[in-house]
Amino acid sequence: MAKTNSNTSKESKKVTNSRLSAKTKAPKEGHNSGKSDRRSVIGRKINSWKQTIRARRAKHVHLHKSFKRSYREDYLRQTSTPGLLSHAMITFKTIFRHWRTFLPFIALMVFLYIFAVGLMSEDFYKQFQDSIDETSSELATGQIGNFAKASLLLISTVTSGGLDAGMGESQTIFMLILFLVMWLVTIFLLRHFLAGEKPRLRDGLYNALAPLLSTLLVFIVIFIQSIPIMLVIITYSAAVLTNFLATPFYALVYFIFAALMLLLSGYLLSSSIMALVAVTAPGVYPITALFAASDLMAGRRLKMVLRLIYLIFVVAMTYIITMLPIILLDLWFKGMWEWIAGWPIVPFFLLVVTCFVFMYATTYLYLYYRWLLDYKEK
Repeated sequence: MAKTNSNTSKESKKVTNSRLSAKTKAPKEGHNSGKSDRRSVIGRKINSWKQTIRARRAKHVHLHKSFKRSYREDYLRQTSTPGLLSHAMITFKTIFRHWRTFLPFIALMVFLYIFAVGLMSEDFYKQFQDSIDETSSELATGQIGNFAKASLLLISTVTSGGLDAGMGESQTIFMLILFLVMWLVTIFLLRHFLAGEKPRLRDGLYNALAPLLSTLLVFIVIFIQSIPIMLVIITYSAAVLTNFLATPFYALVYFIFAALMLLLSGYLLSSSIMALVAVTAPGVYPITALFAASDLMAGRRLKMVLRLIYLIFVVAMTYIITMLPIILLDLWFKGMWEWIAGWPIVPFFLLVVTCFVFMYATTYLYLYYRWLLDYKEK
């Protein structure tokens, strides 16, 4: 009995001590309740933000995970697109099939370009001829063939911005606006042609300019993503002037720097170029188009780069096939008849071919975008 009484007394003492401690601690808990409530509200907000970020990330394609091995079957994405040559030929067929719409469009763009921007003057074009003649007179034979002369004239006019010489700021803005209009109208017409409809040119001119502001915002993003390439160009010119690349170690360091910058811009631009096509769809915002294009090109960026390289090759061949005969005929006719010596024949046809090439490149990219978009992955 004594033991039980001692045990109960000890328990009663513990209870009383716990009550006293609770009373003494009660005001402290009430004092910290406000802080705990604030912390709980902040924690809820952070958790809600995490959930929204996870939900948004779940909608996008993630082929690789950090610090985890990526297997080929996980990041390899198949496509059902034609080959490079077939892609180029299908693009030509698409334009020539609807020549009744695209030919007046090219004529309209050429007229607007001449009216707003202007052509390269014939005097400026003659300066190229005189410089080539002076160079040929200094050679061992003293004369070069007309074909070689025409080739040099073509290279000099295209690489020197041969559509016009000495453009001002307003002319440059007009030129960018005209090519942007050509981009939007061409995609609008192609979208309706591929849907089985028969749109008119006026429908494209009146209705295709709705995503103009969204396209400009995507162009700004592309300009920002091209800054590493601009840094490479600027630093290379400075390195050549200062003989920085004469030392092998410095040349190796600069080569690594240039390669990393080019890879960075190439990785970003490969999807942003497709965003220019995606943003032309009705009701698509610029950020949505950029994310959608990034998801579409995930695992396919190298294929996109190969397509772009092949496009450059096709564009160069188009200039050679179309402009070389025109330059040869221009040299021949102006050698026989002096009264046409002041006619800007070559600059005019160069503008026509450039408009066609830009329309061809737009069709080329849009067809590739549609093939990727219509392909259903397993």
